[in-house]
Amino acid sequence: MLPQDVGKQKPRRVSEPMCGGDGPPIPPRRLKNRDFPLSVKRRRSGSAPERKVNCVLVGDGAVGKTSLIVSYTTNGYPTEYVPTAFDNFTVMVVVDGKPVRLQLCDMAGQDELERFRPLCYKNADVFLLCYSVVRPCSFRNLINRWVPEIRQHCPGVPLVLVGTQLDLREDVQVLIQLAQNQEQPVGTEEGQQLAQELGAVGFAECSALTQKNLKDAFDSAILASIQLTDSCSVQQQRLTLRKKTPDKIKSLSETWWRNINCLMGEQSCDFK
Repeated sequence: MLPQDVGKQKPRRVSEPMCGGDGPPIPPRRLKNRDFPLSVKRRRSGSAPERKVNCVLVGDGAVGKTSLIVSYTTNGYPTEYVPTAFDNFTVMVVVDGKPVRLQLCDMAGQDELERFRPLCYKNADVFLLCYSVVRPCSFRNLINRWVPEIRQHCPGVPLVLVGTQLDLREDVQVLIQLAQNQEQPVGTEEGQQLAQELGAVGFAECSALTQKNLKDAFDSAILASIQLTDSCSVQQQRLTLRKKTPDKIKSLSETWWRNINCLMGEQSCDFK
């Protein structure tokens, strides 16, 4: 979360991902089978309908997008890099006591698969913009490539900026290789500045290996999507109310409408 957002609202609690049962973690389901384990279904029986959040991870290849997902959903870590074309994962979390079905779309960063990415973009509720803190070129490509592509296909969808591979920022061998290319790791301040310039709803630097700040990154995405959905719902209620309101009532004072908006939760109350 960005510094200016701290203290603006009551914190919302997001649980750890649930893969069902009390035994070992169950690997997330892939695209061909997006159902949850039966134990989870039974636990949800009779409860309120679950929310759905579609989170799309974008960024250059090999910045660690798949590792983030695997570490977050299974507490595991892939030891071998395999370029991703398209992968879909689903996992269950609980926000403020309510179930949320989180779908994670792992998009290819390779140029040759560019034409397939918009197929996933159209269903996005929130984006995780990923770059590696030890690959400055991946940071620059967010500005030059990924952000323009996202805004072309999905204007208005919330963005969360995520710096990956945080555990390598002080690795001696990595620092030597960067120095040989006259480069250095991407700093935290650079990430914060870019997040503000992009209007991102959150920023986090994390490690899939150590899981430092890993949950914070996904929590920011989940909450941003839910808050946007809630805001749109309130706005729709307001429009519906106005459409159903007789013309004589529509001419009521601005103070009257402000009080109505207050009761609907759109602004702070100040009845005078």
